[in-house]
Amino acid sequence: MTVREAISHGSSVLKNAGIESPSLDVSLLLAYLLNTTRTELIGTGPQSISTQEHKTFQELLERRINGECVAYIIGKKEFFGLEFLVNPSVLVPRPDTEILVSVSIEKKSTRILDLCTGSGAVAITLKHEMPNLEVHATDISAEALETAKTNAKRLLASETFIHFHHGDLFNALPTADCCPLFDLIVSNPPYIPTEEIKTLSPEVQKEPFIALDGGHSGLELIKKIIEKAPTFILPKGALLLEAAPSQMKKITLLLEKRGFKDIQLYKDLSGQDRVIGGVFG
Repeated sequence: MTVREAISHGSSVLKNAGIESPSLDVSLLLAYLLNTTRTELIGTGPQSISTQEHKTFQELLERRINGECVAYIIGKKEFFGLEFLVNPSVLVPRPDTEILVSVSIEKKSTRILDLCTGSGAVAITLKHEMPNLEVHATDISAEALETAKTNAKRLLASETFIHFHHGDLFNALPTADCCPLFDLIVSNPPYIPTEEIKTLSPEVQKEPFIALDGGHSGLELIKKIIEKAPTFILPKGALLLEAAPSQMKKITLLLEKRGFKDIQLYKDLSGQDRVIGGVFG
């Protein structure tokens, strides 16, 4: 079977199974199988696949049809131009979260805390874009933190370039008397209401529940972050949060009540409010 025939066949199979982006998914899976890139796959890459490769390709297609996302199958996902390793212990980095990074870069901070770091996508990207930045990152999942450390070592040459802390939000940080204050705190926390998770697509439901579950209202962790953030923010420091567009009004009220000023909303790639931030003090 030629590569073009494999792409055509795989795209048809995934399309018939109701997969939203069959051609993209097939090209990513086939490029992974043949150890090449999507560009090379269609251009100067291998022109045919062996019988064994065809068998493995069919197995990859079955995994995709059964609800496993492409990123977990191939073990990686591009984010802000960097390739992050991913696995079922972390959320798959999404393009909409890139706005959180872009706005953070605009703040021109010197010391940043990334809460619920997961794969480390936000923290590592910020450090990559601003090498002189001091970055701290926390996560309650030890497995997720190990993935973040691995990504830091791959993309920054050393995991020690970021201070990783294992634990629940701010409780993961050193004691208050020796913990540095931050001029920016960022987070893409779990913000999906518990009951809504079971209505999500099969591939999303295969992502770690703890990284999706925002409690009954979807705002439980966000409330905790807003309440405790001022203790760890320098005067005129900022807090940036990713959340659902429908949650922004409630989050605005929470920020105002806690003393945050200059509250702003930032839109994602589809034009919906995705990031909210304010300045404390």
